[in-house]
Parts: sequence; C-alpha cells; structure tokens
Amino acid sequence: MAKKKKQTSATALFLWLWRDYLRHHKGLLFAALILMSIEGSMLGVLSWMIRPMFDSVFVEGQSNMLWVIGVGIMGIFFVRALASAGQSILMARLTHLAAAAMRNDLLRHLMTLDSSFFQTRPPGALIERVQSDVGTVTSIWARIATSLGRDIVALITLFGVALSIDWRWTLIALIGVPFLVAPSMAAQAYVRRRAGTARELAGRMATRLDEVFHGINPVKLNALERYQSERYAALQKQRVRAEVKSAQGRAAVPALIDMMTGLGFLGVLIFGGSEIIAGEKTVGQFMSFFTAMALAFEPLRRLGTMSGQWQTAAASMDRLEEIFNVRPTLLSPAAPTARPTSAPTIAFEDVSLHYGDLPALSGASFVAEAGKTTALVGASGAGKSTIFNVLTRLIDPQSGQVSVAGTPVDALDLAELRGLFSVVTQDSALFDESLRDNILLGRTDVTDAQLQAVLDAAHVSDFLSKLPDGLDSPVGPRGSSLSGGQRQRVAIARALLRDTPILLLDEATSALDTKSEAVVQAALERLSVGRTTLVIAHRLSTVRNADTIVVMDQGKVMQQGSHETLLEDGGIYADLYHLQFAETEDTA
Repeated sequence: MAKKKKQTSATALFLWLWRDYLRHHKGLLFAALILMSIEGSMLGVLSWMIRPMFDSVFVEGQSNMLWVIGVGIMGIFFVRALASAGQSILMARLTHLAAAAMRNDLLRHLMTLDSSFFQTRPPGALIERVQSDVGTVTSIWARIATSLGRDIVALITLFGVALSIDWRWTLIALIGVPFLVAPSMAAQAYVRRRAGTARELAGRMATRLDEVFHGINPVKLNALERYQSERYAALQKQRVRAEVKSAQGRAAVPALIDMMTGLGFLGVLIFGGSEIIAGEKTVGQFMSFFTAMALAFEPLRRLGTMSGQWQTAAASMDRLEEIFNVRPTLLSPAAPTARPTSAPTIAFEDVSLHYGDLPALSGASFVAEAGKTTALVGASGAGKSTIFNVLTRLIDPQSGQVSVAGTPVDALDLAELRGLFSVVTQDSALFDESLRDNILLGRTDVTDAQLQAVLDAAHVSDFLSKLPDGLDSPVGPRGSSLSGGQRQRVAIARALLRDTPILLLDEATSALDTKSEAVVQAALERLSVGRTTLVIAHRLSTVRNADTIVVMDQGKVMQQGSHETLLEDGGIYADLYHLQFAETEDTA
C-alpha cells in the first residue's frame, strides 16, 4: 500500500511564510493588520448606531439627533473606506514581495539539483510550479490574512453587539452552525484532491505548449498542427473538469452557511418578533440586532469560501514542498583541493557508469595530455557525451576515477571544477537578449579592448556590421535571429572570454555549411592553443590533426593513437574512416 502523502496545514504554511518571507516586512504586515482591524470593527460600530437611529430619531422623533447620527454613520463609512484602501495597497505590496522572493528561492534551488532531476520533469511542469503554484500560495495567504485581520474582528464586534442586545437571540441565530462542521470538512478534502489534479494538468499543459513552441518548425513540416491542438484540447478538457469540480466543492460551504443563516433568521424573527409585540424589546433593538447579524453574513461567507480556497493553496503548497525537499546528490567535498591554474592532464581510469540496467561506460581508460587535443570518436551511443558529463560532474560514475592534474574531480569544489571548462556544442544555447549580453553573461569586469579582441578572434566582428544595432542587437529566442555559424562564433567568443584551461568541443561544426565550418574551425583552432582540448566528432576529417584519437564503442575505449597510427592498425577507426571517405567520393 502506498504511503499517504502528508498534507500541509494552514499553521505550517503561515510559519513557513513568516520564517522565510514575511518577517523581513513585519512592519508592513503589522500596519496592514491594524488597518484591517479598523475596517472590520466599523461594521460593529455601524450596527450599534442603528439602535439610536430607530429608537431616538424614528420612534421618539428627536430631530436634534438626526444630524449627530447621520454624520456619525457617514464618518464610519469614510474611516472604513480609507482603512480598506490602505490595507489593500499594503497587502498587495507584501504579496508581490513574498511571491518574488519565493520564486527566486525556488529557481535558485532548482538550479542546484542534479541533471537527472530534470530528465524526469519537463520544463513546462517546472515553470508552472515556479509561476502559478507560487502565485496561488502567496495570493491565498494574503486572503487568509485579510480574513483574520478584518473578518474575524468584524464578527467579534458584530456578535458583541448582538450579545449585548439579547444572548438568546444570538444563540437562536447560530442554531445551524453545528450542522456545518462535517459537510465543511468533507468539502475541503474534496477541493484539495481536485485542486491537486488541476495543478498537475496545468503543468502538463505548460509542457505541451513548451514542446509545440520550441518545435514549431517540425510541427509545420510534418503537418502536426491538428494533432498537437487536439492533444492540448484533451488536456484542457480534463483541466476544465477538474477546476469545475473544485469550484463545486468551494461553493458548497458558503451555500451551507446561507441555508443555516436563513434558518437562524427565521428563529430570531419568530422569537424576537413576539417580544417586540409584547413590548419587551424595542424596534431599535431588533433592527440593531438584525443589522449586526445581516452584516455578519458576508464575513461568514468569506470565511467559508476561504476554507475551500485554502485547500487550493494547500495543493500548490504540497507541490512546492515536494520540490524544496529534493536535495542534490552531487556536492562539493567538505575540504576541497585547490584547482589547477594551467592546462592540466585529464585521466580516466577504469570508469564505469550505468543508467539503470543500461551501460554507458564500461571500464573506460584514457589520458588527455596537458595542452594537447584529444578527440573522442565512435558511433552514436558509444559513450562520448557521457565522458563530458562525468568529467564535469553532471553525473558521477559507479566505479573508477576521473582526475584533473592528478586530483580526482570529486575532490574539487563543484563550482571550481566547472570553472575549469569552456564548452562549445553543436547547438549553442543563446538567450533572448542582446548579442553583448550573450557574450558577457553578466560580467562587468571586461574592458572594451578585451571584448573587441574576443570578437575578432572568434570572427564575430565579421558579421557585426550586418546587424541593425551591432552588439546591442537582440539575438531572438534561442538565437533564432542568427545563423548556425554565427551562433557558433558567439559561443566561441564566450569561451575565449572565460579563458579556462580546458576546452570541450561537442560536434561544434557538424551542422554548418562548408564556408561557415572553415571560419568556425579557424576560430576553434585559435581557441584551443595552450588549452587541454577534448573534441567529440563524427566527421573524422575534423579531428585527423588531433594529438590523440580515442575510439569508443558501447562505452568502452577500443583504440587510442594518432590518425596515422590508427589507420595502420586497422580496426574500428580505419573502418569508420574508409566508410566516410567512400561516402565523400560517392557524394563527389
């Protein structure tokens, strides 16, 4: 039997929000609560003013009291209006500050988690948690705080007025309250389940949109518009059903309150009316009591609605708590070793790694000499990219050792280790910012002369004049405003600016045309000077000048040596080379 998931209580939510987000703005919260209390108490004062208005003015005809009571009631509404506006503004500021801080914390936490975490959680679902779930939690807590600060104070003052008039009338008015307990609890549990389903479906919808928008060209080329829209519509239909059912549960409690209030009013009218007829109570007393109970109706309904809304927030809170409770497993050592400052030797010694039952590396061993270029070649799935992932500690192997300058990579601080590498891949990741921002990546210590030298060395200067705003031109989503060759040159400029001792090249020129490849290859050769360089390549013509070529197959290192040595030895490399050479001749 699956273990029942622990649900978050309202108290736990407030304690967490207070500890991490609200206590930094306690002055703001305290001021808002005072204004809420003033706003809520004005309803009690208003109901109390009804008694002299009826008894002294309307019944006894004291005209001198007309202006006094009229101005008093007007003042009540003025004070209530100012308090309401003030607390609304303060709570809006507090809510947005808390939401912003929580989103920042969640994003920072997500970025510390292992890469394996993101392999099972699609981007759309995580975006939904950062954006919508945080928004739901912070908006609901603000409503709950408002109910505590305004509606509870209003109810206390209103029931105080009612009790001061007649405690028996008050008990009769509340006769139906005990019948609300069980249905309310059932409705809250129902809302929480449905709200959780709705949030999960919202994440799946966000994932679907993310996949469609990022893959819009394949969608168009394969005529998948109808297929994708139908899949999204199916998710939308499920979400509508879940949201409607959640709304039904939320509406149940206020509806029950309405019915019980009607029952109470009937009892008061029958019991109290007979006392007024008998002269035991005045009309002013009855109208003051009736006004107090009528005004208490709306705070009660809001509190009833809040119980359902809390369950919606709790469902989002459970989802956020699940993420915050995940901890990275790839951590820095307690006493890290200092990282090397010059181009180091990289060594793999009998390294094995399995993804479940699938072997990715099986006893891989090789050495990439300091300051030289080592190429990794082999068929797809041979383990080449896994070498990069293990070297940069995106994943740790089950056995064997990987070292940099003789130091095991897991003995280095994680940030320091990754600071040793510059990476240029086949699909360089560019952000939807300016070209300058994509190269500097937040650095403020780069002089104009340094930046210009990098632009020239990476051949970015060759196409700058063609851009409308030069370095300040936007590159578009994922660099869509630039060609493939231009994106690669931007990635090379980044790598030059990082000026790290190790360079990792993963199919950096495979998707380029001949002309662009020549330009990018020249920039890469300049970049690799004085660095320990590891290259992944399928086209052997691009790595024939490498100092060492490591041939891999099914996670194993099968051959090592120079291009000429490997051709003479025969085997996998010679077969791959002759196959590609033959394909080149056929193409020619």
